[in-house]
Amino acid sequence: MVPALLVLLLCQLAGEVLVAALGLPFPGPVVGMMLLFAGLLARGGVPDALRRVCDGLLRHLALLFVPAGVGLMVHFDRVLQDAWPLLTGLLVSTALALGVTLGTLNLLIRGAGRTGRDG
Repeated sequence: MVPALLVLLLCQLAGEVLVAALGLPFPGPVVGMMLLFAGLLARGGVPDALRRVCDGLLRHLALLFVPAGVGLMVHFDRVLQDAWPLLTGLLVSTALALGVTLGTLNLLIRGAGRTGRDG
């Protein structure tokens, strides 16, 4: 378990270092995840130890939302003060995401119909 966690943390560290060194406009963990993905592609699969650690982390993913919830409760007055802009942004971004998803799905369904594939 420790070596698998070490791989995850080293990928994140490498991502952070690359972002800082190159001034990239991406979060370090995202770059680290891309490095991990590239490494797994080069290896040809996910080692069992890494798979078990990642499955355990994903099973408890909800715990990672606790700090965000506490932050909302601590700054509830500020959230109320900016409620309309937050609500507007939430509704507009949700509508845009749904529109893009529906458009993409429509294009994929049309493409599958032309090639004669089902599902």
